[in-house]
Amino acid sequence: MNKLETLKKWIDECDSIVFFGGAGVSTESGVPDFRSKDGLYNQHDVKFDAYRPEYLLSHSCLRDHPEVFYEFYRQKMDTRNIEPDFAHCFLADLEKKGKLTAVVTQNIDGLHQKAGSRNVYEIHGTTGRNYCARCGRPFPADYIFESEEKIPRCQCGGMVRCDVTLYEEQLPEEAVEGALRAIENADMLIIGGTSLQVYPAASYIHYFSGKHLVVINREKLNISLDPENDLEINDSIGKVFKAVKALYC
Repeated sequence: MNKLETLKKWIDECDSIVFFGGAGVSTESGVPDFRSKDGLYNQHDVKFDAYRPEYLLSHSCLRDHPEVFYEFYRQKMDTRNIEPDFAHCFLADLEKKGKLTAVVTQNIDGLHQKAGSRNVYEIHGTTGRNYCARCGRPFPADYIFESEEKIPRCQCGGMVRCDVTLYEEQLPEEAVEGALRAIENADMLIIGGTSLQVYPAASYIHYFSGKHLVVINREKLNISLDPENDLEINDSIGKVFKAVKALYC
């Protein structure tokens, strides 16, 4: 039995699967990742070259250079016209079939929900929500992108910001608690499209104690696997899921 057949067999056997994903899940939709050679942090723009890449999405930048923050955010983080790729749709279908209990995502693009997934824990927040930093009033996803103000404001005068966890900020407690609870209760954890380099999110996989741990990533990860019960496939997640789906035909 090859790796793809093994993965299909385990999916069929398990009824509490959790998917833990990163930027590689959305790259096939055209959303750039952050750290690869073609990633967001390596896309040179003279407007932003004076700043460290991580600084442009930090709390410090929002506080000290808000005009720079919002210009970068509007140019680089607008995924409203991006459509889900095969991986997003495959996972949504697994949820509909009662196999997948949760998606835990480091992505902020909202593509899992757009594909139809309902139980999604966005541990780094989302560009799909905005709120006033002063009074807490919620604003729709379009507000920052379509505002004619360089620094979008609420009626109270407060700055309207994205509901994204920026560098130097704590992860959203409710999402983290839900993600950890889902991972703890899973009988199968699929890690896909992430290098597991971003902490503390990368440490969450240690809460898993179920039957099967599956890693799907283009590059091999430095992670301890049990050869009898675990699996690592080094390929794009979309390609792997397409091959698994073909086994059902």
